[in-house]
Amino acid sequence: MNLKSKLSISRIIGAFCFTFAITLAPVTELVAKESLEEESPSHSSAYEQLKIFSEILSLVESNYVEPVDPKSLIEGAIRGMVKTLDPHSSYLNAESFQSMQVETSGKFGGLGIEISIRGGILTVVSPIEDTPAWKQGVLAGDKIIKIEGESTLDMTLTDAVSHLRGERGKPITITLFRETVEAPFDVTIVRDIIKVKSVKHKIYEDSVGYVSIRSFTKTTSGDLDKALLKMEQSGVTKLVLDLRNNPGGLLNQAVEVSDRFLDGENLIVYTKGRSEEQNMRFTTREDIKRVKLPMVILVNGGSASASEIVSGALQDLGRAVILGTKTFGKGSVQTIIPLSDQSALRLTTARYYTPSGRVIQENGIVPDIIVEQDPISKEVEGKENEDSEEKEKIRRFLREKDLKKHLKGKSSIEGDLAEEEAEEEAEVEKEQEELREELKKDAQLRHAVFLLKGWNIMKNTIKKTSDSEVDSNERVSFNR
Repeated sequence: MNLKSKLSISRIIGAFCFTFAITLAPVTELVAKESLEEESPSHSSAYEQLKIFSEILSLVESNYVEPVDPKSLIEGAIRGMVKTLDPHSSYLNAESFQSMQVETSGKFGGLGIEISIRGGILTVVSPIEDTPAWKQGVLAGDKIIKIEGESTLDMTLTDAVSHLRGERGKPITITLFRETVEAPFDVTIVRDIIKVKSVKHKIYEDSVGYVSIRSFTKTTSGDLDKALLKMEQSGVTKLVLDLRNNPGGLLNQAVEVSDRFLDGENLIVYTKGRSEEQNMRFTTREDIKRVKLPMVILVNGGSASASEIVSGALQDLGRAVILGTKTFGKGSVQTIIPLSDQSALRLTTARYYTPSGRVIQENGIVPDIIVEQDPISKEVEGKENEDSEEKEKIRRFLREKDLKKHLKGKSSIEGDLAEEEAEEEAEVEKEQEELREELKKDAQLRHAVFLLKGWNIMKNTIKKTSDSEVDSNERVSFNR
C-alpha cells in the first residue's frame, strides 16, 4: 500500500498523520526518503496502528454520547503516549510550557517543594527551606495523594505542578500520607513567591566550615566562592558540604561546584543516550580556584539529581567522605523540545553516570557512613529532663569566675579593658552556644563536625604509629 492510499483512508487519518508528522519533526529532524515499500517492518506497523487510532477517533467523534473536541482527544492521546515512557517525560501544552518558562526564571508563585512521581505516586523529593511548605512541616518522602480533594493517582507530573502553582496569597489544601503517621492528613498552605537562597554558611567548633547548598541555581557557584572566601579568612581548616534535601537544578552548576574541590584533569560526570549528541562528558577546568580542605558531604533521601552528581563525583574520586542516608536516585536527563504550536515535549534522553561508571538513576548514592536522622521526641525529652532542665541551662552559663572566692586571673586585674574583653568573650560564647544547640538537634551534622574535628588528631596518630613501625623495622634489620 502506498502513501497516497494510506492517507486517503479518511480526512481524519490525513489530518492526524499531518499533526503527527509536525509533532515529531523537531525531535527527529529526519526526512523520509524511502517509499513505503522500502520501509522497515516497525514503520509499517506504526502506520497500521495509526490506522486503528484514526478509526477509534472517528468512532468517538460520531458516536460518543456528547459532542467532543478533536483537539482535546488528540492532546489526550499524546499525553497517554508519553505517559507510557517514564515519570519525567511529559507533553506540555502551550500554557504549561509558558508556566515552565516562568518557573526557570527563579521567581514564581508556589509552595516551595520539589516533587516527583515514585512508584506511581506523587512524592515530595524535598521542601525548600524558608518556603510556605517548609514552614507548614512538609517533609521529604511525603506522598501527596490529593490536591484540593482531587486524587493524584492518575495525575501527570506536569498536571500536578500546574495544580500546585497559583496566585500569590491564595491557599491550597493538599492531602499527605506519611509513613510515620497512621492516616492521611490535610495541610493548607498559602502560596507565595518562591525565592531560593542557594548557599548558606556557618562555622562550627572554631575551625569546621559548614556550607549548605539548597538548590543549584544560576548563581550557586558564585555564591559558593563568596562563602568559601569568608571562611578561609576566618581560619577554617575543614569543611562540611550539606546537600540534604537539595532537589537538584542546573547541571552546569553541579559541575562547577564539583570542580571547586577536585585537582588536575578529572571526569566529573557523563551522560549516555541513544544518539551520539546525547553522550556528553563534563571534566574539570584549569582556571578554577580549588579548595583542598578535608571534607564531609551530607546527603539524605531528599538529595536528588545535581546534588547526586556532586556527591557521586567526589565519592568516586576519593575527595570527600559521604555521610547520611541513601539519596533519591534521580539520574536522568530531560530535554525540552519546543514544538510548532508553542507546546513542547519534555523527553528523557539520557542517564547520568559517575566517574567510575555507576548509574545514579534509581540506585542513588550510598553514603560511606550511614547515619540516620533520629528526631528526638519532645514528650520523652520533656519527661526525662523535667527536673533538671533549668539547672542544665544555668550550668551552661556558669564559669570559674562566677564561683564564690574564685582566684583572680590577669584579665580580672586589668580593669576596664578586661571588662570589654569579657563582653566580647560572652558574645562569642553565646554564638557558640547557639551553634552547639544546632548540633544537638542534627545527628548527621554532629557526626560530620566531630569527624572533621578529630581529623588532625587521627592523622597525627596514624603518622606517629607509621613512623614507629618504620623505626622498629629498621632496628630489626640492623640487629639481624
